[in-house]
Amino acid sequence: MPAHLLWFVVGFCLVIAEFALPGVVVVFFGLGAWLTSLATWLGWLKDPGMQSLFFAVASLVLLFGLRRWVRDWFMGLQETGTAQQAEDALEGVEVRVVSAIESGGQGKVELRGAQWNARSDQALQPGTLAIIERRDGLILHVRRA
Repeated sequence: MPAHLLWFVVGFCLVIAEFALPGVVVVFFGLGAWLTSLATWLGWLKDPGMQSLFFAVASLVLLFGLRRWVRDWFMGLQETGTAQQAEDALEGVEVRVVSAIESGGQGKVELRGAQWNARSDQALQPGTLAIIERRDGLILHVRRA
């Protein structure tokens, strides 16, 4: 497989992986791989060592240069606020328990049609309503409604 095609496939896999991982970070490495693919295809980078260096530099420049704006865009806040405001907006929102949550344990809740992992200090049975207290990454901390 030609090097430029390999870099393109790696970039594609990283961009797709962003949808499964939190934080809006992996996508920049995918874009860095695509830039490396383009530079290799144009003949600017022939040596694998130079390709790797270009990939690392391009990915880090994209990550630190664009992450703030892209994160807000991914969260749907490019015009209305910040990602932190979106996270704060979840506090007090009512959710339905999908799978049982033992006291101090973890289960699942439904928020706007999507299932989220949730923790609670109270035992909650499926079908009951709960209130979001805070969000910790991909885990919602809830209490009985």
